[in-house]
Amino acid sequence: MTVKDKVGRKRYVAFSVDEKMTREELISSLRRVSGDPPYVVQCAEGWAIVRCGHDKVDDTIDSVKRADPLSSSLRTSGTLAALRRRYSELKRLRPLRRKV
Repeated sequence: MTVKDKVGRKRYVAFSVDEKMTREELISSLRRVSGDPPYVVQCAEGWAIVRCGHDKVDDTIDSVKRADPLSSSLRTSGTLAALRRRYSELKRLRPLRRKV
């Protein structure tokens, strides 16, 4: 049994969102519109990345669209690195890694 069998496959969806939207605002908006909100990886300066299960991509896009009507999904990927390679702004705006 592989790890993906236990944990499930993840997808990362890149969005363009309202310029003024912060990560905390997006999270609270998603909690209002969705019973089980997806994880917001980053959100700043009109860009956002949201993580979800591979079978919930459409639900995630709908939830973000309801949370921020100005948003639009740009691309879905299996890795953060691929999204950040494609959109340099996502790489520039990524949050600093927390040291444990």
